[in-house]
Amino acid sequence: MNKAIRGEIIRLFSTRLPLWAAIAAIVSGAGLTGLLGLVGPENTSPPMPGLDTPEGAGIVVGTTGLLLFVPALLGTIAITGEYRHGTIGATFLAVPRRSRVLAAKLFVYSGFGLAYGLLMSASSGLALWCVVVLRGTTLGASTDDVATLLVRLAAAAAIYMLLGVGIGALARHQLVAVAIVLGYFYLLEYLLMIVPGLNALYPFLPGGATAALTDFTFLADTLGEETSLGTPVLLSPLLGALVLAVYALGAAAIAMAAPLRRDLA
Repeated sequence: MNKAIRGEIIRLFSTRLPLWAAIAAIVSGAGLTGLLGLVGPENTSPPMPGLDTPEGAGIVVGTTGLLLFVPALLGTIAITGEYRHGTIGATFLAVPRRSRVLAAKLFVYSGFGLAYGLLMSASSGLALWCVVVLRGTTLGASTDDVATLLVRLAAAAAIYMLLGVGIGALARHQLVAVAIVLGYFYLLEYLLMIVPGLNALYPFLPGGATAALTDFTFLADTLGEETSLGTPVLLSPLLGALVLAVYALGAAAIAMAAPLRRDLA
């Protein structure tokens, strides 16, 4: 198992994926937080609480969660790239037990996802500090509260990358897997939020669980008000984390089981 893990680490860092992932993490973390902070959440439409309130500070940092589909995409591309270029065959020849190969991949990419999340969160926190200094305002949330939120975002990023790995292992075809990820996180989940009856499922979907984990409820609240469907009652942060963990474990189990039952072609 250790040999398989070392092989996956070497394979990962022999590509440009870690570099692109680092760039994406910094842009995702600092980009939305910095932009919204500089504009001022109170100046958006609809207006949001300002940075000098706990709610406003949480919203500015929590918007980073809107880009959590990026680590899911990275995990998907990493796995489907091996099928696309045929390198997965050599891997299975070197380590015939496919379950061990997939377990090593999941272990490595969970760590990779956590590293992505920590870099993203650190960038978001740094951007928030710069905005507060530049605007000469007082941050409404305590340092401990902001740090806790950033850690939750980092954990969510690791889970989303595992979800991406699971989707990639199932779909195998890169374009199909990317379309599934983008179609779900950009379209399907939002549609479910505005469909009467089905919106009750939102708290138990990855997006709803993430909103609960990160306390970012502004999007769900706004859609609920504009559609007159009411705001879905989200889970507690702990339950949100547990739901995401179930999705990650499910994706891991499927990613390990699916390749065992079919050929590589």
